[in-house]
Amino acid sequence: MTIPVYQVDAFSETIFGGNPAAICPIDNWLNDALMQRIAMENNLSETAFIVKEDAGYHIRWFTPATEVKLCGHATLASAFVYFNILGYAGNSIIFNSKSGPLTVTREQNGRITLDFPSNPPELVSDPFPDIFAGLGIENAPVFKTSFDYMVVLETQNDIEALNPDFTKLAKTPCRGIITTAPGDEADFVSRCFYPQSGVDEDPVTGSAHTIMVPYWAARLKKNKLKATQLSKRRGHLDCELTGDRVLMSGYGALFMKGQIEI
Repeated sequence: MTIPVYQVDAFSETIFGGNPAAICPIDNWLNDALMQRIAMENNLSETAFIVKEDAGYHIRWFTPATEVKLCGHATLASAFVYFNILGYAGNSIIFNSKSGPLTVTREQNGRITLDFPSNPPELVSDPFPDIFAGLGIENAPVFKTSFDYMVVLETQNDIEALNPDFTKLAKTPCRGIITTAPGDEADFVSRCFYPQSGVDEDPVTGSAHTIMVPYWAARLKKNKLKATQLSKRRGHLDCELTGDRVLMSGYGALFMKGQIEI
């Protein structure tokens, strides 16, 4: 069996930035165990598998350890592959997923915009102590959604200074831990940790911004926001809250294409 694979750096205009994802367009679904083993072998934060359907495409995302219900950077990377390599003629593509239909649009300048469901967080009155112990902080406001916990710190420097204990963070029963604060140059910044999902620190996390954008839009009283994820690779997103949807825009850069032999 031969499976095409493309590695794209998402939310970056050049390679070696943003968040790399492996994209595998396939004719029919492989069994779940095989897709998980391929994702583990790729050893990237996400591997996306896409199958053509009568109405659009169906997408599934796998970390090295588990399948997830929503992933932004691998969806942007998938759209980049279809728009720029596989000859998709339109400027809008729909990916059906476990989080519903996701529309992705290509702009004239090559920028790609994701249209994802908003996931507003709710304040937690009694957060798990492992969150603070894992982050190495004493206290901070903690919010929760169906996916992640979100910890709000005071400054960008506080985010940059974090040195997490991933063993302790992994004890928290959730997909992962988002940390965020007002930015020095961007409206807000973040770092995102997912040891529970096999990714200690994710370089750029689109799905986390569906949580942060409604929070910061309400706090800053503005719907258009610039965001920077402060991983070593850095990621830059233009975000907008439109009703119950979050728009996230960025670029992609092809790093590699090849084939998987099984």
